[in-house]
Amino acid sequence: MSRKLFYGWYIVGVGFICYLTSSFALSSTLSVFMKRLTAEFAVSRGVFSFIRSGEVMLSSVVAALVGPLIDRYGARWLIVTGALVAGTGYILLSQAHEFWQFMVVRWLPVTVGDTLMGYMVINVMISRWFIHKRGRAISIANMGNGIAKAGIPLVAVWLFVLVGWRNTWMVFGVLTLAMVVLPAFLLVRRSPEDMGLQPDGALAPPQPAGGESPRPEALGAHAADVQWTRGEAVRTSTFWLLVVTYGTVTFGIIGLNLHIHPYITDIGYSPETASTVMGMMALTQTVGNIVWGVVGERLDVRKAAAAQFLLQACGLALALAVTGLAPVSLGFLIYGFGLGGILVIRELLWANYFGRVSLGRVRNLGIMITRTGTTVGPPFFGFFHDYTGSYVLSFGVFIAALLLSAVLVLAVRPPRKADPVAHGEIC
Repeated sequence: MSRKLFYGWYIVGVGFICYLTSSFALSSTLSVFMKRLTAEFAVSRGVFSFIRSGEVMLSSVVAALVGPLIDRYGARWLIVTGALVAGTGYILLSQAHEFWQFMVVRWLPVTVGDTLMGYMVINVMISRWFIHKRGRAISIANMGNGIAKAGIPLVAVWLFVLVGWRNTWMVFGVLTLAMVVLPAFLLVRRSPEDMGLQPDGALAPPQPAGGESPRPEALGAHAADVQWTRGEAVRTSTFWLLVVTYGTVTFGIIGLNLHIHPYITDIGYSPETASTVMGMMALTQTVGNIVWGVVGERLDVRKAAAAQFLLQACGLALALAVTGLAPVSLGFLIYGFGLGGILVIRELLWANYFGRVSLGRVRNLGIMITRTGTTVGPPFFGFFHDYTGSYVLSFGVFIAALLLSAVLVLAVRPPRKADPVAHGEIC
């Protein structure tokens, strides 16, 4: 008799769908619209990039509020509300006739809704359902992001021709409402324990495969599900090393994602070619999600993180050094494969070191601090292009940031709780 499918995989399926639709708000999607909208609204690329800076800042504020709610109530109503708000926001974008209108709609309903149903909520939700299969569970959900990023640029260009840029946003809004609201409402549950289950579908408290003891440096705090307050977390070097490492990287990722389509067209290729290269990069990112998920389960996640940062740096250096279509494409393919590890390995590090119980409040605090610094990424790329006429300088800075992060992440160690008598706590 076949064993019943573990309910956690339905949770992963909802995460996959959320990632599909959440991609409508990504920098890489907005990148396809940049040249058209800067011309229509008569603004520079630097000014246009402030859309993403505001989104990143607002998202960090919303994340600070959402984190404790995930820990207390679960993700179902957050995702349902987020889909309703974001879907409505996409529809409103189709009605914008001034730059400030477009920017405000992106900042408020789109950003707020996307954060409520976005990667932090998804990954915390999944991390509650899985421990030893956490890497593959997160990577499968993240495939929705990769698949959408592979197809959305081409779909957007195709929709431009058929219905115009306004109705393209209308289509995105309808798809978000139709694909997310009902599945999230019907399927999402807070934790396996609420349904009388164990993480990973185990029949008893989970043990590693083969009877081996988990490596402390790989699994961190999650074996005992230690509860952390925010005050305890910020007093650990682990917290700050993760914040600085991924803040440094995210600075460049957000900026590059917004400007990659204009970069490829600037060096002489058509919008269709640029979208194709972005799609190919996203496909390698999708493959990377699976590969890095398995690697993160089997090897020290710090070394996996360092390796994917180095791959990104090498790929981007190749794409920048030679402007021929073949090397540019190969460079972005290598970069995309490394990028596939970001969401998976990063979430494994946070979940493995700070456990399932307090992950929402600790993770959202990390996001809030990280994103405060990364708001300068998009305008940094945009204004340096406006000033120099190219992306060489900003791309070079990003390569250096990736190399620095590869060194920083290797210094991360499992956190140790401070003496509660010696320190006050921040709830």
